[in-house]
Amino acid sequence: MDKCELKPGRVFEQFAKICRIPRPSKREEKMIAYLQSWGKEHGLDTNVDRTGNVIIRKGATPGYENCKTVILQSHMDMVCDKLVDKDFDFDNDAIETHVEGEWLTADGTTLGADDGIGVAIELAILASDDIKHGPLECVFTRDEETQLTGASGMEAGFMGGDMLINLDSEDEGQIFVSCAGGRTTTATFGFEAEKAPADYFFMNVWLKGLKGGHSGDDIEKKRANAIKILSRFLYKEMGKTDLRLASLNSGKMHNAIPRDGRAVIAVPNADKETVRADWNIFTHNVEEEYHVTDTEMEFGMESADSTEIIPKPVSDRLIRALQGVDNGVFAMCQDKALADMVETSSNIASVETAGGKITIVASQRSNVMSNLENQCNTVKAIFELAGATVEQTDGYPAWKMNPNSELTRIAVESYKKLFGKEPVVRGIHAGLECGLFSERYPNLDMISFGPTLRGVHTPDERLHIPTVKMVWDHLTDILENIPARN
Repeated sequence: MDKCELKPGRVFEQFAKICRIPRPSKREEKMIAYLQSWGKEHGLDTNVDRTGNVIIRKGATPGYENCKTVILQSHMDMVCDKLVDKDFDFDNDAIETHVEGEWLTADGTTLGADDGIGVAIELAILASDDIKHGPLECVFTRDEETQLTGASGMEAGFMGGDMLINLDSEDEGQIFVSCAGGRTTTATFGFEAEKAPADYFFMNVWLKGLKGGHSGDDIEKKRANAIKILSRFLYKEMGKTDLRLASLNSGKMHNAIPRDGRAVIAVPNADKETVRADWNIFTHNVEEEYHVTDTEMEFGMESADSTEIIPKPVSDRLIRALQGVDNGVFAMCQDKALADMVETSSNIASVETAGGKITIVASQRSNVMSNLENQCNTVKAIFELAGATVEQTDGYPAWKMNPNSELTRIAVESYKKLFGKEPVVRGIHAGLECGLFSERYPNLDMISFGPTLRGVHTPDERLHIPTVKMVWDHLTDILENIPARN
């Protein structure tokens, strides 16, 4: 990555170094060690709590000693996804970046700008000697992308600031002041594999190239879900022929819309050509259905080697459950200030067949906690009716908007002064660590913003380079205008 082409150079210099450090969710040890070493090398007060969160403190510049303490916060882990044919080891290999016009992308993998660019901005602030600011606490949490375990496991009193700026948002020009809460539902069907009936023909049915995306930030965009598409076809054929299922696999991350999937099925020899014809008609209709959002879908069906199958009562209940459980947006926010924000949604994120069981993971989100509970119970009930064992996480809370936020006022005024236009102040349907911070630190004044990212949680992830400088200018101006303590 040529830092000379990227501005601010000090931010992209830090990001280039971060891209060389493996940091998958739950396996951030190398990144923790790097941050710890970096802070000490720069002579800054650096600590790591029992959970693995890192804090680096920097004193105020002259004349700003009495300002309120600002916490800058981002998460150190990244979603690890790659193209099917990309040879890449996220535990050891460096992310390969390149510039395409105004966008920074990776070569066949996620870029990790979610939230590596937030980490880079913090490190650039800490390393700078030409920025005016009060006392700073730069916090780097671990494992945000899977279960928010860094934020939820943070030791009491780890942060001591008055205001917090979360740098984990993906739309420059938007200042986020609330977020959804969320939970994860896992349903498991157990089975003992058996031989297929005689004279059955095995088929490998697959699709790929879907747009995918973040199941919070992109759920309202009506993108295709690979699991739902496959289950639709299986359900249709189950009613027409004695379909037997050998395996169904799709999706990788609990917070991503699945982009590809594969099912191995067996049907009576006499019906195989009918099933092929049905697949061709079905896929044509699906392409028409998603001709706006998913323009690069690919479908395939070919013969497969015979293998053991899932007992029909189990596979039938599984297919019916996947057909029956709804997916997408269920309600929009009723609060006028957040009217364009999704209130409640659910996403079937992954299904895996392995070791005598089929495991389905789905995530539910809402900024109304009673509706979150109701949506979780709806998904749970469907899988319970199908005979699955169902477990749900405790999840994370919603972050409610503070209508009297001093930090929001400062951020809005700064943005108008710098760019001559109003920023959008809104909520986000994705989960942010601010929800957990609001429980632990109820008096903490918080906002979230960041440069523009697209395709997050997928190999299409890209960072809009010009917006990084805009965020940098905005952030440094905010820091210069933080008021003194009362």
